[in-house]
Amino acid sequence: MAKLKFGLVGGGHGAFIGQVHRMAAELDGLAELVCGAFSAEPNRSRSAGMDIYHLPAARAYSSFSAMFAAEQQLPIGQRMDFVVIATPNHMHFPVAEEALRTGFHVMCDKPVTFSLEQALLLQKLIQHSGLSFGLTHNYTGYAMVREARELVRSGVLGAIRRVNCEYLQGWLARAEPQNKQAQWRTDPARAGVAGCFGDIGSHAENLVSFVTGLDIESLCADLSAFVDGRELDDDGNVLMRFRGGAKGVISASQIALGKENDLRLQIYGSAAALEWQQADANSLVVRFADKPAVVHRAGGIGTSATAMAATRLPAGHPEGYLEAFAQLYKDFCLTLRGDKSAGDFPTIVDGVRGMRFIEQVVASSNAGGQWLPFG
Repeated sequence: MAKLKFGLVGGGHGAFIGQVHRMAAELDGLAELVCGAFSAEPNRSRSAGMDIYHLPAARAYSSFSAMFAAEQQLPIGQRMDFVVIATPNHMHFPVAEEALRTGFHVMCDKPVTFSLEQALLLQKLIQHSGLSFGLTHNYTGYAMVREARELVRSGVLGAIRRVNCEYLQGWLARAEPQNKQAQWRTDPARAGVAGCFGDIGSHAENLVSFVTGLDIESLCADLSAFVDGRELDDDGNVLMRFRGGAKGVISASQIALGKENDLRLQIYGSAAALEWQQADANSLVVRFADKPAVVHRAGGIGTSATAMAATRLPAGHPEGYLEAFAQLYKDFCLTLRGDKSAGDFPTIVDGVRGMRFIEQVVASSNAGGQWLPFG
């Protein structure tokens, strides 16, 4: 079958994530970038399309509205099939809304929108459109993260009692006035009500939900902005109570000096516990009370079919961030093709829950760490 065609909004000069989306979407040979609108400034958008992404001038558009209008007029087989949104948070909703209105499927960076109100409205638009919507919480694409979920589902851990998830970075430990990525992530007008917890705390919440399947019942948060003059949080901790009695904590920081992308998950049950960390993403450690620990390896003997479906190389060949990111695109593209072998990927349901988490975390912290209901 012919490759699916996609357009990209965002990812222009000085951006990081646009090229990641492009590489991930194209890794499995299921899709190809054919057009884009890469900046809010028309000339920079066109130049980025030609200079960075090597697109023909006619498909490097001056704006996303111009792209949707032009692509809609092209015959099927030439026009894009879906759009990738890789902009700052405040632009996610308007781009997604116009994409759905003009008939294009959407793959969006997280968090899904600028606010919970927008997320709920977007959910209605998606349901009405009948189009597919994916959200790139890419850590759910790791083979051993999917293996962890299978172990939880199969009952190996017993009843879950405690969940710890930690995501530590240090790149915002000081003010970075010339850094484009830092500028918008610390700007409430573009990032939303949360900084660190909107950026990486949302990933931690999604990872916990994906693996455990637990629903948060209530939470208590303590956020801080350690860098002078910073308006949004750059560090925080959240206590969680889950339905069914489990307890949990999420710690996220962007001022943890020396930390790069230290993401780790620990789940403790009544029968066993598991540990996964991105620094050794191909390993999943399962611990028991009465026998030695077992290490599950990506592509290794005894790995579940779900994890194997997210593994491209023989065991011992490291697969990492890009491959995990690509797994979401693989599942998304297979879904668009109607292929029943497609795995699941984060959707608007995850996006709405993630925005509710972000806003309740901020509300709790602003209330002095008050316990608030979730939902």
